[in-house]
Amino acid sequence: MLTSPRRTGRTRAGTDPVGDGLRLALTTLTVLPVKPGRIDRRSAAVAMSLAPLVGALLGLVLAGVHAVLPAGLLGAALTVAAGVLLTRGLHLDGLADTVDALGSYRSGDAALEIMKKPDIGPFGVAAITLTLLIQTAAVAEAGAGAGAGAGAIVAAWATGRLGVTLACRRGVPAARPGGLGALVASTVPGPVAAALTVAVAAGALAAVPGRPWAGPAVVAGVVLVLLLLLRHATRRFGGITGDVLGAATELATTLTLVALVLL
Repeated sequence: MLTSPRRTGRTRAGTDPVGDGLRLALTTLTVLPVKPGRIDRRSAAVAMSLAPLVGALLGLVLAGVHAVLPAGLLGAALTVAAGVLLTRGLHLDGLADTVDALGSYRSGDAALEIMKKPDIGPFGVAAITLTLLIQTAAVAEAGAGAGAGAGAIVAAWATGRLGVTLACRRGVPAARPGGLGALVASTVPGPVAAALTVAVAAGALAAVPGRPWAGPAVVAGVVLVLLLLLRHATRRFGGITGDVLGAATELATTLTLVALVLL
């Protein structure tokens, strides 16, 4: 589950929304021990807009890890494990909580209560297990190609964090008044979300060597799936939560990896 960082008591005078937003993005989306700045809706908007960039940086790190590891399933498994460690497993936790809530067939407050429970149900366990297995298999398969999988890994992790940006665009409400969802919901202007989608798609041109059209096509398809997921989450939960952000991240990352391998 993605949780809301503690808000600071600094005054507005002399604040740096971009710097504060970058620090918030790094502390929320990675394990880096960055000193937090001012945490408010302005810095949240910057942080959620920078999410794809943070994802691309994570992807570059993981591509480097993958390059020095043995080829095959072992190297792929260790690469995926490194990705989990670099994000403290928060996205997987959010995925599990969201799937448990969706699998309960409950809506509104009843579903939100399931998401808040500290334990993980059978749906959540299955979701985490399948996600890690599929990601590992996809990274192994991508690494067997001529491009050694680097482009696919970077594109997948950037697209995964694009899911956070899209979930926080204007018009998507928070499911409850507290928590990370309330802080970041509806903070990203629609044109900014659209521009970042185009940027991620353009960056994916190198995802599949020899087929520059494949990366952008995959990003477009994954974005469509994300929009459908967010629409369903809004209908079932009343809006987004930190858990929904984690679920969107893992779903987008996994779908991107699989689609890039299959194309």
